[in-house]
Amino acid sequence: MISEIDRYAGISSPIHRWDPRFRLISIFALIFSVMLLYNLQLVMIGMIFAIILTCISKIPLSFVLSRMKLVFIFVIPFFIIIPFTVIGDGVEIASFGGITLSYRGIEYVKFAAMIVLKALTAVMLIFPMVGTSRMDITIKALEGLHMPNKLVQMFAFTYRYIFVLDDEFTRMDRSLTSRGFKRQGNLYTLTTISKAIAMLFVNSYERADRVFYAMRSKGYSGTVATLHEFHTRWQDWVNTAVVVGFAVLLQVAATSDTFSAARGFL
Repeated sequence: MISEIDRYAGISSPIHRWDPRFRLISIFALIFSVMLLYNLQLVMIGMIFAIILTCISKIPLSFVLSRMKLVFIFVIPFFIIIPFTVIGDGVEIASFGGITLSYRGIEYVKFAAMIVLKALTAVMLIFPMVGTSRMDITIKALEGLHMPNKLVQMFAFTYRYIFVLDDEFTRMDRSLTSRGFKRQGNLYTLTTISKAIAMLFVNSYERADRVFYAMRSKGYSGTVATLHEFHTRWQDWVNTAVVVGFAVLLQVAATSDTFSAARGFL
């Protein structure tokens, strides 16, 4: 996902034309708002809004969904684990080697669904937030938002050299394969791969040393240099008001729901 997240940064859409600084703040606020929700209906509304934003950005849904497969595989076990980890109220359905499934556990499937939807919504929102601009422009936008310079530089170097490290590891793997190495579930395979990763770290350290002196010799000043300049328009404020306003409305609705539940309890 990292290597291709800005593949569609060159197309034109209202999200692409949105000032990256405003877009980052607004969608991050929406992600934070969705993460704070504890109401399944509101989380579903947040996910629908995320899908709408993705469609407006014109990033193909097939591209987004294909990159979300690993996230889905990671969170789907919640549906299996949570029902068996809830202590029941005495009404048991089945028991497997000391692990009990109760009616109360089945009720908590809704809680598991909420966790899954939150995770998928957050990941989906990353695409219109970051994938609608080139990564160097996004990093410059972070600098424009006065994020700590060291953190911005860390993002920039990570994005720049993660591809270099990937290519280097691919060459190592190809070299091992040409010498007859085959990945198997044994200690020899684990040892060989560990040595390859160790060599990758050594090469990375040496490369970082060379890059540091090369950048110093070229007058590196510690700022992100791009030809792109940010220009704020009234549409940027409108887009920000819509997205941030929706995030606030979700919290207002969640607060009202909490107050209603507390009033009913009392």
